[in-house]
Amino acid sequence: MTKREAIFPADRHALYEEHGYSAAIRSGDLLFVSGQVGSRSDGTPEPDFQRQVELAFENLKAALDAAGCTLDDIVDVTTFHTDPENQFETIMAVKQKVFSEPPYPNWTAVGVNWLAGFDFEIKVIARIPSIA
Repeated sequence: MTKREAIFPADRHALYEEHGYSAAIRSGDLLFVSGQVGSRSDGTPEPDFQRQVELAFENLKAALDAAGCTLDDIVDVTTFHTDPENQFETIMAVKQKVFSEPPYPNWTAVGVNWLAGFDFEIKVIARIPSIA
C-alpha cells in the first residue's frame, strides 16, 4: 500500500495551521492539492477579486513546486466560485494567462454560497514527474 505524504510549500500560510490540513498529499505518483484560496500570508482574504484569484494560483504554484510539480503536471482542476455569473470574466482572464496553451487540464467549476470569506478556491490533482 502506498503511504501518503504531506506536502507544504516553504512559505506555508496560516490557514494550514488554523484549520488543520495539508497543502497537498503525495500518494504514489499523484499529488492531491487542497483547495487554494487568495489569502495573504496571515490567512486573511485579499479583498480585490482579481488579485484574490491571482493569489490563489500563486499559492497553488507554491504547493505544486514543493512536490516537484509545475502547472503542466496538472490533470484535474476543480474551482469553487461564490458568484460565478459575475466572476466568470475575471476568472477566465487569469486562467488564460496561467493555462495559455493546450493541452489544457480538465476543469470543473462549482458555484457555492460560502468559502469562509473568500470568493474563489482552486484544487487540483497532478501527476508527479518521474525523476530519471
